[in-house]
Amino acid sequence: MLMKGVAPLARANSMITIGGNEMHSLAWTPSTTMKGISVSTNPQSLMSTPKMLKVLVASLVAFPLLVTLTLVLQNRPANRIGEVFEASDLENAAHNVTSLHAGSEDVSSQLTDMRKDKLLGGLLASRFDEGSCLSRYQSSLFRRPSLHKPPSYLLSRLRSYEDLHKRCGPYTKSYNRTQKLLKSHLSASSTKCKYVVWISYSGLGNRVLTLTSTFLYALLTNRVLLVDQGKDMANLFCEPFPEKSWVLPVDFPLKETFKILSQNFPHSYGNMLKKNVSNTSTVSLPSYLYLHLAHDYDDHDKLFLCDQDQTLLSRVPWLITKSDLYFVPSLFLMPSFEQELSKLFPQKDTVFHHLGRYLFHPSNHVWGLITRYYQAYLAKADERIGIQIRNFDTGPGPFQYVMDQVLACTLKYKVLPQVDRKRTIVTQSEKANLKAILITSLSSGYFENVRNMYWEHPTVNGDVVKVFQPSEEQFQHTENRLHNSKAWAEMYLLSLTDVLVTSAWSTFGYVAQGLGGLKPWILYKSDNQTTPNPPCRQAMSMEPCFHGPPFYDCKTKKGIDNGAFVPHVRHCEDMSWGLKLVDNPDES
Repeated sequence: MLMKGVAPLARANSMITIGGNEMHSLAWTPSTTMKGISVSTNPQSLMSTPKMLKVLVASLVAFPLLVTLTLVLQNRPANRIGEVFEASDLENAAHNVTSLHAGSEDVSSQLTDMRKDKLLGGLLASRFDEGSCLSRYQSSLFRRPSLHKPPSYLLSRLRSYEDLHKRCGPYTKSYNRTQKLLKSHLSASSTKCKYVVWISYSGLGNRVLTLTSTFLYALLTNRVLLVDQGKDMANLFCEPFPEKSWVLPVDFPLKETFKILSQNFPHSYGNMLKKNVSNTSTVSLPSYLYLHLAHDYDDHDKLFLCDQDQTLLSRVPWLITKSDLYFVPSLFLMPSFEQELSKLFPQKDTVFHHLGRYLFHPSNHVWGLITRYYQAYLAKADERIGIQIRNFDTGPGPFQYVMDQVLACTLKYKVLPQVDRKRTIVTQSEKANLKAILITSLSSGYFENVRNMYWEHPTVNGDVVKVFQPSEEQFQHTENRLHNSKAWAEMYLLSLTDVLVTSAWSTFGYVAQGLGGLKPWILYKSDNQTTPNPPCRQAMSMEPCFHGPPFYDCKTKKGIDNGAFVPHVRHCEDMSWGLKLVDNPDES
């Protein structure tokens, strides 16, 4: 391995093996040639040339980083799943270091910036054991830097929440004291810590979105978020908060009650409102309430998203919620949260992008699936293109009208390169790009069609195209642990692409676009199994769509179009009645 711009150094006899590739370790000799300039070891000669001295100082600052990286990789445990670092990574690291400015101060500054990047601009806390969750601090090695810097106020609030979670998390004195209210069936009373419990429900994409929504609600109301993982969410995600788990303890008193939670549950907030319990300080409230925020929620359940109802809910120590909806846009329509949300997210369409990258880190098992696949098939491409295909017709497919729509969209908007159907060979250009197309679908038919098209015909511009599909499950298996591991890995892989195409209504695609900070091309939902015209459009923002928003003005108690109420909340591209956050409404 040679540092770019540096002549070959004397090589030691020792070898290191990384990812199956042998590399020579490098040793310094008394005399080295840099960019054709002989650098003498005579101190007087060096001192006589200030510019040359800066070059040497810069090299001395950069070289320890390479030595440290080599030693870490040489001695790392061989059984760590997903810790994939190859020779090309070291070459990239060397290139990054040697491309820095020659001045030692500039080098130190930029190396510091490189170290900061693993915290995603301060989004992540640095108080974790890196080995317990490799993805947390390695994700920046696989993902291009985000164009959206986390606001300093958001970072401050996240650190404050982490302190709150540490004080009030499972089995702390405050938790044990507040839990006694549930065991003794006491009425609500003043407590130092209040909680919101999220119950695992629906498909994995829905869970990621609703968990994000619930965390934002906890952040806004100073509650502690606890997660009931259900039977199939263990070993998917790392713990997001330092020192205290977010997992609801197995001995939580209401665990068995979760099985019977519904709109008609006696402690349902909607039910309580139906019984005309008014918002007054004299009302005796229970120690917990259930919030039914699923797609079938009724008008009384939806009042959770009204300001005046939050006053009453703030007095209840335990809120338990079950949802399959990304209800964040409605939080932005609530006056009591408006000022805080504006400070947290000055750029309105970055909510899931920031909170998703903060909360969801693949477990070491899933990170192994992701990194092995990425290194094997995607790492060397000049451009990575993700295509997520999900249709809601009965049967696994493939369907010809869907295939026609995918090609109509991707070729029309130059997402994929055109093929030359008249010639069998096109002269390769030295500037030809390697494009890797990652297709995710329950059916393998779409992958086979795209692969065969680029196998049987050359591209017009000479680009080389490779097509891949990680899995083909045929049907969605919502509560299957292995299926969910693959689904989470594929969402994450899609988020690592440069250009993304997603399917209408699909929360799978919403997660990928949000994590990746991408505005995807959205394939319109088909009517009557025909190809829509136009086949797709580019998203207004990277935010997910709220599929079931209320159309109700809490002040006037009348129906209203909430998609036309404020500039930053608009109707979704793929669902006319849905709501999503946008930052530049004029562009929509």
